[in-house]
Amino acid sequence: MHTIDTTAPVVVRLTTQINAPLATVWALHTDVDNWPSWNTDIDEARLSGPAAVGAHFNWLTHGMTITSTIRELVPGRRIVWGGPAGGITGIHVWTFEQNGDQVTVHTEESWSGDPVDAAVDELTTALRSSLESWLGCLKARAEQPA
Repeated sequence: MHTIDTTAPVVVRLTTQINAPLATVWALHTDVDNWPSWNTDIDEARLSGPAAVGAHFNWLTHGMTITSTIRELVPGRRIVWGGPAGGITGIHVWTFEQNGDQVTVHTEESWSGDPVDAAVDELTTALRSSLESWLGCLKARAEQPA
């Protein structure tokens, strides 16, 4: 099982509850090509093929082009991706759990690399803000009436 780098200078962990079926939340989150339609921080996203371990996707967020590789995929439960961008190595773990009528979404991400070492506080704040926005956008879209 892949995990974040718990020794990285920047680590952010967040959880939210979404009032929607797990299938809806999972489908939104793993349909990479459609991220820009609901996540206001993502300008472009393109998956290289089916969502599977080893597949990569390119995306543009906050002016940075990122190539991420899916490292683990447990359908409906867990997805892990990561890769380098601008000298930063990021590892991102997402887990999903149905709890009654809600889905608990937990995200954790680590960043390491020279740019991170040079601006730990600033980049921790930026990552936290980005993940809070991502969770908020996912919740808002998943909870929209069909």
